[in-house]
Amino acid sequence: MPERTCVACGAVRPKKELLRIVLSDDGISFDPGGRKNGRGAYLCPDEACLEAAFKKKALDKSFKTHVDAATYEALLQELRTLL
Repeated sequence: MPERTCVACGAVRPKKELLRIVLSDDGISFDPGGRKNGRGAYLCPDEACLEAAFKKKALDKSFKTHVDAATYEALLQELRTLL
């Protein structure tokens, strides 16, 4: 089974246990099915890791672009609906 690393905490887990965040032409969003086109990053499915990613600017580094606080807030709201 393929493994991925959480961009926030560095935990290595099976791909199915992590949430994929994708940067596409539509912006940055979660990709629950793992099939959207675009550059992806993986995150543990909890709010603490998303907050850590914000503090460490982990998505900025993964996507090689600035990710603003409003995008993190939108991701947090989306995460809450997924859990």
